[in-house]
Amino acid sequence: MPPERAQKQPPEGPESLVTKEIDGLFDELDDLLKNDDVQSVLTTRKVNASIAMLIADGLRAYLQGEKEKAIEDLSVAAEEIAQRYAQSAKGDAE
Repeated sequence: MPPERAQKQPPEGPESLVTKEIDGLFDELDDLLKNDDVQSVLTTRKVNASIAMLIADGLRAYLQGEKEKAIEDLSVAAEEIAQRYAQSAKGDAE
């Protein structure tokens, strides 16, 4: 019997490479947004890191062609930002 040959993986196409690059970029952004120092700076800017991560997830989904997930994530983020902005504007007016 001949020895079994290892199957070679087909070369990666452009779509696979682009997907890996996008995933790597968003993984780095996710790590960055979870960093305590970064969250502290964002907080001083009145930016919520959780909402920023949701926006990043929505953009990642959009770039991967997952339109429904993108719509959901980005819509929730936009509503949350608008609500927080309105609350802070009320607080500033008082």
